[in-house]
Amino acid sequence: HVSLVYVIQHRGGAAGKPNVVIVVVVVVGGGGGGGSGIAAVMVLSGMEYRWTGLAAAYGYAAFILSFLGGMWWGLAVTTRNNDVSANGIFALAVAPSLLSLATYLPWIWGWEWPGPSLAWLGIFLMLSPLADRWLSSRCALPPGWMNLRWHLSIGLGGITLFLAAFA
Repeated sequence: HVSLVYVIQHRGGAAGKPNVVIVVVVVVGGGGGGGSGIAAVMVLSGMEYRWTGLAAAYGYAAFILSFLGGMWWGLAVTTRNNDVSANGIFALAVAPSLLSLATYLPWIWGWEWPGPSLAWLGIFLMLSPLADRWLSSRCALPPGWMNLRWHLSIGLGGITLFLAAFA
């Protein structure tokens, strides 16, 4: 997995400030860093978009974590083994959205944000394939699912943890 990020600035605005910023993100081999890769450029570029990049990285990670819960719900509804109770699976499927909401609360309450929230989201994302592993004994997962989940979760979780260090 290789990610290359290029920031191209055209100077010519007032006082030599950039008036056009073009961000090119090249991702080779997967890793779940598309949206967060752009946010990383914004955070690390030293430009005035740092805070926007942190907020975007947070939103992207929280959205993806919530999406995973929807995937788990869908798997429970469509592929659950007949002898397995759906209760535990549905509780698992709701957890990512609730965890994402919990990481949002420090911002609305005026506590330290986004560093700790990004760190928690990164940890939750990196550990989320363990939930898929638990789910695999209760539902029929598509071929290659676990390989995909580990790669994407470590990629996005790692980038999210990395950005937490810069918050």
